[in-house]
Amino acid sequence: MSDTKRPNPVTLKDLQEAVASTAAAFRCRRKLQPGGGAGDKVFPPTYAGAVYAVEQRRVPGREEPVTCVLLDSVQSQANRMEQALQEALGLGELNLPVIEVDFSPYAPTGKLDEDEKAGRLLDAIGKLTSLQVPHRLADAILRDSEIAEGEGAQKKTVPFRKSHYGNALNTASPLNATPIYELCPTALLFGMWDSTGPKGGLGAKFERAIVSEVVGFGAEVADLLRGVRRDPLDIRASVKIQKATDKEKQWTVLGADAKGGDSPSAINHSSVPFPKERDRKTDKNHYAGVTLDYAEQLTTLSLIALRRLRFPVTKSATDAALAHAAGQTVLAALGLCAATLAFESGMGLRSRCLLWPEGPMEWELLAKPGETPQRFTLDSKAARKLLADAVSAAEKAGLNWRSEPLALQPSKELLKLVRLSQQQAVKAGGDEGAE
Repeated sequence: MSDTKRPNPVTLKDLQEAVASTAAAFRCRRKLQPGGGAGDKVFPPTYAGAVYAVEQRRVPGREEPVTCVLLDSVQSQANRMEQALQEALGLGELNLPVIEVDFSPYAPTGKLDEDEKAGRLLDAIGKLTSLQVPHRLADAILRDSEIAEGEGAQKKTVPFRKSHYGNALNTASPLNATPIYELCPTALLFGMWDSTGPKGGLGAKFERAIVSEVVGFGAEVADLLRGVRRDPLDIRASVKIQKATDKEKQWTVLGADAKGGDSPSAINHSSVPFPKERDRKTDKNHYAGVTLDYAEQLTTLSLIALRRLRFPVTKSATDAALAHAAGQTVLAALGLCAATLAFESGMGLRSRCLLWPEGPMEWELLAKPGETPQRFTLDSKAARKLLADAVSAAEKAGLNWRSEPLALQPSKELLKLVRLSQQQAVKAGGDEGAE
């Protein structure tokens, strides 16, 4: 008889005991179906060469390898968890150390003179935090920003990496993760390599402790049939236009079948045909979505990886052991919280890729080989409380983190780089992509 009893929620005691034991990991596996129902088409992400990530995988219970397609990568899942934490932080639902760079004062407001225009951005960016930048605490946006240090006449603005906080990062390592814990603990959870800092390739490196991906099993890739985006004005490509350098006029009509000039599609008019069907024999990657037997999300939080981290805050061996365990427990709680918040925000991965779980989210603790994993539940409210309780316990062990964001401001050169890039984007009009 199968066990139908609803599992209990994860408690702080459960987490502390798991970290203190030899348990390997928490994991969560969820089967998913398209939002439109089984058999509905979904669209995976495309990679270099505009192809899907298709591969053969071994699946228990099937003799032959199964065609699978990646629906959401490890990196993308990490970004979704960070975004979920950012949203909860913005709503005041949790306390989490972040570093933020404020670009908001540098957007145009009202009538500006030429000097002001030269120092302002064309498009407002607002605040970016260490949860939003690509490389977390080691990101170039933070590296190329500045912070005010000192008091009164001694107060001055210095580059972030030359500040008190930045210098502390130069001493960070898995055996001294305290500086990262205090400023950006998510870097310890999702991984970081400080390769662009003062120590270059010798910069601090932290492995990813939480890994999640979404894979479609039994994938059948659809053919890309010829189609068209129909222009309601039925503007024809044979009628040529001439782009103008004068922004006030923009363009003029040259006439039907005129020599030279541009097609109306150059100014976003006329119908646009889609590519023809691809040859199955020469190209197995088609770009019109896939159908699946099912999709699965697999998330693993490695307690082994977390135990490699140390948080020296005291010389006493006994107190140090307590601090290490407390920091590891906080990071475990942070991982469970990030994953839970992301799960509850839904599985709308991208346009035409909405997935729906077949059952509730449950966590399994891989405690001892050969034993049935213990099962737990966790919702967003309980996950936030679990994190808050773990942080409070760590504070009692002497391990603290910031309750307010560490505020930076972009350097003049970084502002100039962003401003000129925005100007180029306006001039390109969408024709020029990023490198």
